[in-house]
Amino acid sequence: MTTKISELLEAAARQAVPVVRSIGDERLGAPTPCADYTVRDLLNHLLHVVIGFQALAARKEADFATTPDHLARIGDGWRDAFAEETERLAEAWAAPGAEEGRTGAMDLPARTVGHMILLDLNVHAWDLARATGQGFTPDPDCVRELAGPVAEMAPMGRQYGAFGEPVPVADDAPEFERLLALIGRDPAWTPPGRG
Repeated sequence: MTTKISELLEAAARQAVPVVRSIGDERLGAPTPCADYTVRDLLNHLLHVVIGFQALAARKEADFATTPDHLARIGDGWRDAFAEETERLAEAWAAPGAEEGRTGAMDLPARTVGHMILLDLNVHAWDLARATGQGFTPDPDCVRELAGPVAEMAPMGRQYGAFGEPVPVADDAPEFERLLALIGRDPAWTPPGRG
């Protein structure tokens, strides 16, 4: 039986929200595994996609051309805002028909679009955890769900610059490490000076 995207997003949020809540303001300028993003940049990006993919679930337009500075707009409440927006994200994808048909500017199957935000939520939570010295264990159901779809979307992801070139990992590496490597993340990444 296929697990609903909304249920997987709830599971992913349960792992991601504690990571975001534990980020101290003093770490906002720290580098992340996303080479051009600081922790602050990545938080803004993640909030932006979480909000944008709520719209896509409802077959509305979402603008990903620029990322607003959500943290500046929200102020000190950005940790709570992230928790609230991930809850809204799961609710949006739980709406009747959200996984049916096609959505988004690229007119992709809705479930594929759901996999995209599920991937972002898991990978960027890992990015933020690594950048701020936290542990992160993704929900195993999310990892299993993403393995096939991410392998299918990887060539397109690289073509559009969303994924990097694959990183070599051992054949017996854990499934999440293989997923990270497939999209161009080095599972062994540590902040500069901490390696």
